[in-house]
Amino acid sequence: MTVELRTPSIEEYEKIIELWDEAGLPYKPEGRDTKENIEEELEEQPEYWIGAYVDKNLIGIIFGTDDGRKGWINRLAVAEDYRGRGIGRKLVEELERVFEQKGFKIWAALIEPDNPDAMKFFEHLDFEEFGIKYYSKRENEKV
Repeated sequence: MTVELRTPSIEEYEKIIELWDEAGLPYKPEGRDTKENIEEELEEQPEYWIGAYVDKNLIGIIFGTDDGRKGWINRLAVAEDYRGRGIGRKLVEELERVFEQKGFKIWAALIEPDNPDAMKFFEHLDFEEFGIKYYSKRENEKV
């Protein structure tokens, strides 16, 4: 099986949402994750959005952000039929490469407390858990 890594197009928005749904990842389709917002992100920083493709079918997705000091890994999802084949690792390693090129020496992943599989996955990739609680203040519940 040959896996191609590349930036997805906005035409694949529905497939991205499907992958997030299948993985049980939270997202805000009426807020920050509207098609328009994601299109803007894809245009502004396409290198931060990486899709995994088999036979031109999107079977995995990851995207990154940065806070100026470190790179953040966001919403890694791989289609259920393709899990356990190293695709998630390839996606993380490619995003880490992007972060290194930008000069970041730290990268982090925020994992929901009810996602032990993701915790094990990132621990397997030598990420360390820091026991941080995440607080946020939002304009509204859609953001």
